[in-house]
Amino acid sequence: MTTKEMNSQEHGQTARDFLVASDREFASGDDLQGSEKLYGAATHIVSALAQQRGWQYRSHRSMKNAVFQLADEYDDPLVLAGFLAAERFHIHFFHQDLEDYEIELNRPVVHRFVNHMLAMLDGGVAGV
Repeated sequence: MTTKEMNSQEHGQTARDFLVASDREFASGDDLQGSEKLYGAATHIVSALAQQRGWQYRSHRSMKNAVFQLADEYDDPLVLAGFLAAERFHIHFFHQDLEDYEIELNRPVVHRFVNHMLAMLDGGVAGV
């Protein structure tokens, strides 16, 4: 079986799809699947932007390095803050360590991050 690597636009669309799916999972009470899909949305949009720039993005370390580079490129520390919030959801998927109030506080942070990154992918920049 051969696999085709996703291009940046496909990564962007997957990020959009995962945001919707995460909201659906949280609404149904499945915070573990909601958390992982929220993290997935964040990683897919970072992958899209890294791929667009020719950067590495296929490991946790290279993903975080890409986020550092994006934060520097746009002189925007909220880029890093948004991705760090997304990583908390990834950790929650494995350890169930977020309180309900933390989930409610941080979900919008990750949504803003992903939407901000989508604007970068599409050529515009909106505030985080």
